[in-house]
Amino acid sequence: MLIIPVKEGESIDKALKKFKKKFERTQTMRQLRKRQSFTKPSVSRRKELIRAAYKLTMQTEQE
Repeated sequence: MLIIPVKEGESIDKALKKFKKKFERTQTMRQLRKRQSFTKPSVSRRKELIRAAYKLTMQTEQE
């Protein structure tokens, strides 16, 4: 739960801006999206290896 202290006389726009920044920093949406579906550890490892191989080929291609 996010708590945003709002000072007296502060506009709602400023409070919303603070809320949005804090929401982005806590990465709440990323966690929610990640929890929606389960990925087996073997699948995530395979994706990681494929990504690493791709990066390596791109890096050697540039040199």
